[in-house]
Amino acid sequence: MQLSAHPAVIRFRAARSVIVEIVWAVGSLWISASVLAKTPYPNGHWRDADPLAYWLLAAVYLPFVLRRRYPVPVLVSTAICIGTYFTLGYYHVPAVCGMFLALYTVASLRPRRVSVRCGAASLLVLLWGTRLAEPGLGPLSVGFVTVTTTVCWVAGDGSRRLRELTRQLRLEQEEKARRAVVAERIQIARELHDVIAHHVSVISVQTGLAGYVFSSDPPTARRALDTIGASAHEALAEMRRMLVVLREDGTAPAEEAPPGVSGLGRLDDLVRRVGAAGVPVDVTITGTAYALPPGIDLCAYRVVQEALTNVLKHAPTAHTTVRVHYAEDEVRVRVKDDGRGDGPTGSAGPSGGSGQGLVGMRERAKIYHGTVTAERAPEGGFEVSLRVPVPRIVHDA
Repeated sequence: MQLSAHPAVIRFRAARSVIVEIVWAVGSLWISASVLAKTPYPNGHWRDADPLAYWLLAAVYLPFVLRRRYPVPVLVSTAICIGTYFTLGYYHVPAVCGMFLALYTVASLRPRRVSVRCGAASLLVLLWGTRLAEPGLGPLSVGFVTVTTTVCWVAGDGSRRLRELTRQLRLEQEEKARRAVVAERIQIARELHDVIAHHVSVISVQTGLAGYVFSSDPPTARRALDTIGASAHEALAEMRRMLVVLREDGTAPAEEAPPGVSGLGRLDDLVRRVGAAGVPVDVTITGTAYALPPGIDLCAYRVVQEALTNVLKHAPTAHTTVRVHYAEDEVRVRVKDDGRGDGPTGSAGPSGGSGQGLVGMRERAKIYHGTVTAERAPEGGFEVSLRVPVPRIVHDA
Protein backbone atom coordinates (compact mmCIF):
# COMPACT_ATOMS: atom_id res chain seq x y z
CA MET A 1 0.00 0.00 0.00
CA GLN A 2 1.39 3.40 -0.97
CA LEU A 3 1.09 6.40 1.35
CA SER A 4 0.24 9.75 -0.27
CA ALA A 5 2.64 12.57 0.44
CA HIS A 6 1.43 15.55 2.44
CA PRO A 7 0.21 18.43 0.22
CA ALA A 8 2.87 20.69 1.72
CA VAL A 9 5.56 18.19 0.73
CA ILE A 10 4.20 18.02 -2.81
CA ARG A 11 4.20 21.83 -3.08
CA PHE A 12 7.74 21.99 -1.72
CA ARG A 13 8.99 19.46 -4.25
CA ALA A 14 7.32 21.33 -7.11
CA ALA A 15 8.76 24.65 -5.95
CA ARG A 16 12.22 23.13 -5.52
CA SER A 17 12.12 21.77 -9.07
CA VAL A 18 11.20 25.19 -10.47
CA ILE A 19 13.94 26.90 -8.45
CA VAL A 20 16.54 24.41 -9.66
CA GLU A 21 15.57 25.01 -13.30
CA ILE A 22 15.71 28.79 -12.84
CA VAL A 23 19.13 28.60 -11.22
CA TRP A 24 20.33 26.27 -13.99
CA ALA A 25 19.10 28.56 -16.79
CA VAL A 26 20.41 31.77 -15.23
CA GLY A 27 23.73 30.13 -14.34
CA SER A 28 24.20 28.83 -17.88
CA LEU A 29 23.42 32.29 -19.28
CA TRP A 30 25.89 33.96 -16.91
CA ILE A 31 28.70 31.53 -17.80
CA SER A 32 28.05 31.87 -21.54
CA ALA A 33 27.92 35.65 -21.36
CA SER A 34 31.16 35.69 -19.37
CA VAL A 35 32.89 33.53 -21.98
CA LEU A 36 31.62 35.78 -24.77
CA ALA A 37 32.77 38.93 -22.99
CA LYS A 38 36.30 37.66 -22.27
CA THR A 39 37.04 35.99 -25.62
CA PRO A 40 39.35 37.87 -28.03
CA TYR A 41 38.37 38.04 -31.68
CA PRO A 42 41.50 37.50 -33.78
CA ASN A 43 41.72 38.01 -37.52
CA GLY A 44 38.25 39.48 -37.70
CA HIS A 45 36.62 36.04 -37.98
CA TRP A 46 33.85 36.89 -35.53
CA ARG A 47 31.70 39.89 -34.99
CA ASP A 48 32.33 41.93 -31.88
CA ALA A 49 29.96 41.20 -29.00
CA ASP A 50 27.20 43.77 -28.76
CA PRO A 51 23.89 43.92 -26.85
CA LEU A 52 22.18 41.87 -29.55
CA ALA A 53 24.60 38.99 -28.94
CA TYR A 54 23.73 38.94 -25.25
CA TRP A 55 20.02 39.13 -26.01
CA LEU A 56 20.38 36.13 -28.32
CA LEU A 57 22.23 34.21 -25.60
CA ALA A 58 19.40 35.05 -23.21
CA ALA A 59 16.92 33.74 -25.80
CA VAL A 60 18.96 30.52 -25.98
CA TYR A 61 19.31 29.80 -22.26
CA LEU A 62 16.36 31.35 -20.41
CA PRO A 63 13.77 29.01 -22.02
CA PHE A 64 15.61 26.18 -20.27
CA VAL A 65 13.37 26.95 -17.30
CA LEU A 66 10.70 25.04 -19.27
CA ARG A 67 12.98 22.40 -20.77
CA ARG A 68 11.57 19.50 -18.73
CA ARG A 69 7.97 20.39 -19.44
CA TYR A 70 8.42 21.26 -23.13
CA PRO A 71 11.72 19.68 -24.22
CA VAL A 72 11.07 19.58 -27.98
CA PRO A 73 9.73 23.17 -28.28
CA VAL A 74 12.69 24.40 -26.22
CA LEU A 75 15.06 22.55 -28.58
CA VAL A 76 13.38 24.14 -31.61
CA SER A 77 13.57 27.59 -30.00
CA THR A 78 17.23 27.02 -29.15
CA ALA A 79 18.02 25.94 -32.72
CA ILE A 80 16.35 29.05 -34.18
CA CYS A 81 18.17 31.40 -31.82
CA ILE A 82 21.51 29.69 -32.38
CA GLY A 83 20.98 29.76 -36.13
CA THR A 84 20.39 33.51 -35.93
CA TYR A 85 23.42 33.86 -33.66
CA PHE A 86 25.59 31.97 -36.16
CA THR A 87 24.28 33.94 -39.13
CA LEU A 88 25.19 37.25 -37.50
CA GLY A 89 28.75 36.00 -37.03
CA TYR A 90 29.15 36.02 -33.26
CA TYR A 91 31.63 33.76 -31.47
CA HIS A 92 29.85 30.39 -31.64
CA VAL A 93 31.13 28.42 -28.61
CA PRO A 94 28.97 30.12 -25.90
CA ALA A 95 25.80 29.31 -27.85
CA VAL A 96 26.72 25.78 -28.96
CA CYS A 97 26.64 24.52 -25.36
CA GLY A 98 22.95 25.43 -25.20
CA MET A 99 22.23 23.20 -28.18
CA PHE A 100 23.98 20.28 -26.53
CA LEU A 101 22.01 20.75 -23.30
CA ALA A 102 18.69 21.02 -25.15
CA LEU A 103 19.43 17.82 -27.08
CA TYR A 104 20.35 15.97 -23.88
CA THR A 105 17.04 17.04 -22.34
CA VAL A 106 15.02 15.77 -25.31
CA ALA A 107 16.87 12.43 -25.33
CA SER A 108 16.30 11.97 -21.59
CA LEU A 109 12.57 12.79 -21.63
CA ARG A 110 11.18 11.72 -24.99
CA PRO A 111 10.97 8.34 -26.81
CA ARG A 112 13.89 7.30 -28.95
CA ARG A 113 12.01 7.76 -32.22
CA VAL A 114 11.60 11.46 -31.33
CA SER A 115 15.05 12.05 -29.88
CA VAL A 116 16.86 10.46 -32.85
CA ARG A 117 15.20 12.89 -35.26
CA CYS A 118 15.95 15.80 -32.97
CA GLY A 119 19.55 14.65 -32.67
CA ALA A 120 19.99 14.50 -36.45
CA ALA A 121 18.46 17.97 -36.87
CA SER A 122 20.67 19.36 -34.09
CA LEU A 123 23.79 17.92 -35.71
CA LEU A 124 22.92 19.57 -39.04
CA VAL A 125 22.36 22.94 -37.35
CA LEU A 126 25.65 22.69 -35.47
CA LEU A 127 27.65 21.64 -38.54
CA TRP A 128 26.13 24.47 -40.55
CA GLY A 129 26.82 26.99 -37.79
CA THR A 130 30.37 25.77 -37.28
CA ARG A 131 31.03 26.11 -41.00
CA LEU A 132 29.87 29.73 -40.86
CA ALA A 133 31.96 30.43 -37.78
CA GLU A 134 35.08 28.64 -39.01
CA PRO A 135 35.80 29.16 -42.72
CA GLY A 136 37.47 26.15 -44.27
CA LEU A 137 35.85 23.70 -41.87
CA GLY A 138 38.16 20.72 -41.46
CA PRO A 139 37.66 17.06 -40.46
CA LEU A 140 38.75 17.80 -36.89
CA SER A 141 35.94 20.29 -36.33
CA VAL A 142 33.39 18.01 -38.02
CA GLY A 143 34.50 15.09 -35.89
CA PHE A 144 34.41 17.11 -32.68
CA VAL A 145 30.88 18.40 -33.31
CA THR A 146 29.63 14.96 -34.38
CA VAL A 147 31.16 13.13 -31.42
CA THR A 148 29.97 15.71 -28.89
CA THR A 149 26.44 15.66 -30.29
CA THR A 150 26.39 11.85 -30.21
CA VAL A 151 27.70 11.75 -26.64
CA CYS A 152 24.97 14.16 -25.48
CA TRP A 153 22.28 12.08 -27.17
CA VAL A 154 23.63 8.78 -25.78
CA ALA A 155 23.87 10.23 -22.26
CA GLY A 156 20.30 11.52 -22.40
CA ASP A 157 18.93 8.29 -23.86
CA GLY A 158 20.77 6.28 -21.19
CA SER A 159 19.26 8.47 -18.48
CA ARG A 160 15.79 7.85 -19.90
CA ARG A 161 16.33 4.08 -20.07
CA LEU A 162 17.67 4.00 -16.52
CA ARG A 163 14.62 5.92 -15.30
CA GLU A 164 12.27 3.56 -17.15
CA LEU A 165 14.04 0.50 -15.74
CA THR A 166 13.84 1.97 -12.24
CA ARG A 167 10.13 2.64 -12.65
CA GLN A 168 9.56 -0.87 -14.01
CA LEU A 169 11.49 -2.38 -11.11
CA ARG A 170 9.43 -0.37 -8.64
CA LEU A 171 6.19 -1.53 -10.26
CA GLU A 172 7.39 -5.14 -10.18
CA GLN A 173 8.27 -4.80 -6.50
CA GLU A 174 4.86 -3.31 -5.76
CA GLU A 175 3.17 -6.15 -7.68
CA LYS A 176 5.30 -8.69 -5.83
CA ALA A 177 4.33 -7.13 -2.50
CA ARG A 178 0.66 -7.13 -3.53
CA ARG A 179 0.82 -10.80 -4.46
CA ALA A 180 2.54 -11.58 -1.17
CA VAL A 181 -0.27 -9.84 0.71
CA VAL A 182 -2.88 -11.77 -1.29
CA ALA A 183 -1.04 -15.04 -0.64
CA GLU A 184 -0.91 -14.30 3.09
CA ARG A 185 -4.63 -13.51 3.12
CA ILE A 186 -5.40 -16.76 1.32
CA GLN A 187 -3.21 -18.71 3.72
CA ILE A 188 -4.79 -17.07 6.77
CA ALA A 189 -8.25 -17.76 5.35
CA ARG A 190 -7.28 -21.39 4.73
CA GLU A 191 -6.01 -21.79 8.29
CA LEU A 192 -9.16 -20.20 9.71
CA HIS A 193 -11.31 -22.44 7.54
CA ASP A 194 -9.46 -25.56 8.64
CA VAL A 195 -9.67 -24.65 12.31
CA ILE A 196 -13.17 -23.23 12.49
CA ALA A 197 -15.04 -25.42 9.99
CA HIS A 198 -14.08 -28.68 11.66
CA HIS A 199 -14.74 -27.64 15.23
CA VAL A 200 -17.95 -25.78 14.41
CA SER A 201 -19.21 -28.86 12.56
CA VAL A 202 -18.51 -31.00 15.62
CA ILE A 203 -20.20 -28.45 17.88
CA SER A 204 -23.21 -28.24 15.57
CA VAL A 205 -23.72 -32.01 15.49
CA GLN A 206 -23.22 -32.39 19.23
CA THR A 207 -25.55 -29.49 20.00
CA GLY A 208 -28.30 -31.15 18.00
CA LEU A 209 -27.65 -34.46 19.74
CA ALA A 210 -27.64 -32.88 23.20
CA GLY A 211 -30.90 -31.07 22.53
CA TYR A 212 -32.51 -34.25 21.19
CA VAL A 213 -31.61 -36.47 24.18
CA PHE A 214 -31.47 -33.80 26.87
CA SER A 215 -34.50 -35.17 28.73
CA SER A 216 -34.54 -38.81 27.67
CA ASP A 217 -30.81 -39.63 27.97
CA PRO A 218 -28.98 -37.19 30.26
CA PRO A 219 -25.64 -39.12 30.21
CA THR A 220 -25.48 -38.92 26.41
CA ALA A 221 -26.40 -35.25 26.56
CA ARG A 222 -23.63 -34.72 29.11
CA ARG A 223 -21.07 -36.42 26.85
CA ALA A 224 -22.23 -34.28 23.93
CA LEU A 225 -21.77 -31.14 26.01
CA ASP A 226 -18.31 -32.30 27.06
CA THR A 227 -17.41 -32.82 23.40
CA ILE A 228 -18.72 -29.34 22.59
CA GLY A 229 -16.55 -27.84 25.32
CA ALA A 230 -13.46 -29.78 24.21
CA SER A 231 -13.96 -28.77 20.57
CA ALA A 232 -14.41 -25.12 21.48
CA HIS A 233 -11.32 -25.23 23.70
CA GLU A 234 -9.16 -26.78 20.97
CA ALA A 235 -10.46 -24.34 18.36
CA LEU A 236 -9.49 -21.42 20.59
CA ALA A 237 -6.09 -22.98 21.27
CA GLU A 238 -5.35 -23.41 17.56
CA MET A 239 -6.48 -19.87 16.80
CA ARG A 240 -4.23 -18.55 19.58
CA ARG A 241 -1.27 -20.43 18.12
CA MET A 242 -1.96 -18.92 14.73
CA LEU A 243 -2.30 -15.40 16.18
CA VAL A 244 0.97 -15.82 18.06
CA VAL A 245 2.75 -16.53 14.78
CA LEU A 246 1.12 -13.50 13.17
CA ARG A 247 2.17 -11.22 16.04
CA GLU A 248 5.74 -12.52 16.11
CA ASP A 249 6.73 -11.90 12.49
CA GLY A 250 3.74 -10.18 10.91
CA THR A 251 3.22 -12.89 8.30
CA ALA A 252 0.75 -15.66 7.78
CA PRO A 253 1.55 -18.91 9.58
CA ALA A 254 3.81 -21.10 7.52
CA GLU A 255 2.83 -24.56 6.45
CA GLU A 256 4.34 -25.99 9.59
CA ALA A 257 2.96 -27.52 12.70
CA PRO A 258 3.26 -25.45 15.88
CA PRO A 259 6.29 -26.27 18.04
CA GLY A 260 5.87 -29.52 19.91
CA VAL A 261 2.75 -30.55 18.00
CA SER A 262 2.83 -33.18 15.26
CA GLY A 263 0.34 -33.15 12.40
CA LEU A 264 -0.55 -36.83 12.03
CA GLY A 265 0.42 -37.24 15.67
CA ARG A 266 -2.89 -35.55 16.50
CA LEU A 267 -4.82 -37.99 14.34
CA ASP A 268 -6.03 -40.05 17.31
CA ASP A 269 -7.49 -36.96 19.01
CA LEU A 270 -9.18 -35.96 15.77
CA VAL A 271 -10.69 -39.42 15.27
CA ARG A 272 -11.84 -39.52 18.87
CA ARG A 273 -13.55 -36.15 18.54
CA VAL A 274 -15.27 -37.09 15.28
CA GLY A 275 -16.31 -40.42 16.74
CA ALA A 276 -17.87 -38.65 19.69
CA ALA A 277 -19.90 -36.64 17.18
CA GLY A 278 -21.43 -39.88 15.89
CA VAL A 279 -19.19 -40.72 12.93
CA PRO A 280 -17.43 -44.09 13.35
CA VAL A 281 -13.88 -43.84 12.01
CA ASP A 282 -11.37 -46.64 11.49
CA VAL A 283 -7.70 -45.74 11.07
CA THR A 284 -5.19 -47.94 9.27
CA ILE A 285 -1.49 -47.11 9.01
CA THR A 286 0.63 -49.17 6.63
CA GLY A 287 4.28 -49.10 5.75
CA THR A 288 7.10 -48.15 8.07
CA ALA A 289 6.20 -44.87 9.73
CA TYR A 290 8.90 -42.19 9.77
CA ALA A 291 9.09 -38.53 10.70
CA LEU A 292 7.68 -36.32 7.98
CA PRO A 293 8.79 -32.74 7.35
CA PRO A 294 6.61 -30.43 9.47
CA GLY A 295 4.88 -28.86 6.46
CA ILE A 296 4.00 -32.20 4.84
CA ASP A 297 2.93 -33.58 8.22
CA LEU A 298 0.54 -30.69 8.79
CA CYS A 299 -0.68 -30.88 5.19
CA ALA A 300 -1.64 -34.56 5.62
CA TYR A 301 -3.38 -33.81 8.93
CA ARG A 302 -5.37 -30.90 7.46
CA VAL A 303 -6.54 -33.02 4.53
CA VAL A 304 -7.80 -35.71 6.91
CA GLN A 305 -9.42 -33.03 9.08
CA GLU A 306 -11.19 -31.41 6.13
CA ALA A 307 -12.37 -34.76 4.76
CA LEU A 308 -13.81 -35.80 8.14
CA THR A 309 -15.43 -32.37 8.49
CA ASN A 310 -17.19 -32.96 5.18
CA VAL A 311 -18.41 -36.30 6.48
CA LEU A 312 -19.83 -34.55 9.55
CA LYS A 313 -21.60 -32.02 7.34
CA HIS A 314 -22.99 -34.28 4.63
CA ALA A 315 -23.06 -37.84 6.03
CA PRO A 316 -22.97 -37.57 9.83
CA THR A 317 -23.57 -41.29 10.46
CA ALA A 318 -21.54 -42.79 7.61
CA HIS A 319 -18.82 -45.26 8.48
CA THR A 320 -15.48 -43.74 7.50
CA THR A 321 -12.02 -45.20 7.02
CA VAL A 322 -8.74 -43.31 7.17
CA ARG A 323 -5.74 -44.99 5.62
CA VAL A 324 -2.20 -43.60 5.87
CA HIS A 325 0.53 -45.32 3.89
CA TYR A 326 4.23 -44.53 4.31
CA ALA A 327 6.03 -45.38 1.07
CA GLU A 328 9.74 -45.00 0.49
CA ASP A 329 9.45 -41.73 -1.40
CA GLU A 330 5.94 -40.51 -0.65
CA VAL A 331 3.10 -40.55 1.84
CA ARG A 332 -0.44 -41.40 0.78
CA VAL A 333 -3.62 -40.61 2.68
CA ARG A 334 -7.12 -41.80 1.83
CA VAL A 335 -10.35 -40.88 3.60
CA LYS A 336 -13.48 -42.69 2.45
CA ASP A 337 -17.02 -42.93 3.74
CA ASP A 338 -19.48 -45.69 2.83
CA GLY A 339 -22.20 -43.29 1.69
CA ARG A 340 -24.77 -44.56 4.20
CA GLY A 341 -25.12 -41.37 6.16
CA ASP A 342 -28.43 -39.67 6.82
CA GLY A 343 -27.26 -36.23 5.72
CA PRO A 344 -28.77 -34.30 2.83
CA THR A 345 -26.50 -35.91 0.23
CA GLY A 346 -25.84 -39.31 1.80
CA SER A 347 -22.05 -38.90 1.35
CA ALA A 348 -19.31 -36.40 2.05
CA GLY A 349 -19.30 -34.96 -1.42
CA PRO A 350 -19.18 -31.24 -2.09
CA SER A 351 -22.88 -30.87 -2.92
CA GLY A 352 -24.35 -27.84 -1.24
CA GLY A 353 -20.99 -26.64 0.07
CA SER A 354 -18.83 -23.73 -1.00
CA GLY A 355 -16.03 -25.98 -2.25
CA GLN A 356 -13.45 -23.87 -0.42
CA GLY A 357 -12.32 -26.83 1.64
CA LEU A 358 -11.45 -28.88 -1.44
CA VAL A 359 -9.70 -25.89 -2.98
CA GLY A 360 -7.69 -25.42 0.21
CA MET A 361 -6.65 -29.09 0.25
CA ARG A 362 -5.44 -28.90 -3.34
CA GLU A 363 -3.54 -25.67 -2.64
CA ARG A 364 -1.80 -27.23 0.37
CA ALA A 365 -0.81 -30.30 -1.61
CA LYS A 366 0.44 -28.18 -4.52
CA ILE A 367 2.90 -26.39 -2.22
CA TYR A 368 4.69 -29.72 -1.68
CA HIS A 369 4.26 -30.96 -5.28
CA GLY A 370 1.48 -33.30 -4.18
CA THR A 371 -1.98 -34.00 -5.54
CA VAL A 372 -5.44 -34.30 -4.04
CA THR A 373 -8.35 -36.08 -5.66
CA ALA A 374 -11.91 -35.89 -4.36
CA GLU A 375 -14.52 -38.00 -6.10
CA ARG A 376 -17.37 -40.42 -5.58
CA ALA A 377 -16.23 -43.99 -5.08
CA PRO A 378 -17.56 -46.61 -7.54
CA GLU A 379 -18.99 -48.71 -4.70
CA GLY A 380 -20.69 -45.68 -3.13
CA GLY A 381 -19.67 -42.94 -0.80
CA PHE A 382 -17.05 -40.28 -1.28
CA GLU A 383 -13.28 -40.58 -1.29
CA VAL A 384 -10.51 -38.04 -0.76
CA SER A 385 -6.94 -39.09 -1.60
CA LEU A 386 -3.67 -37.29 -1.03
CA ARG A 387 -0.25 -38.13 -2.46
CA VAL A 388 2.77 -36.09 -1.42
CA PRO A 389 6.39 -36.87 -2.33
CA VAL A 390 8.77 -36.96 0.62
CA PRO A 391 12.37 -35.81 0.11
CA ARG A 392 14.71 -38.80 0.25
CA ILE A 393 17.07 -37.04 2.64
CA VAL A 394 14.26 -36.85 5.21
CA HIS A 395 13.45 -40.52 4.86
CA ASP A 396 17.12 -41.50 5.15
CA ALA A 397 17.46 -39.44 8.31
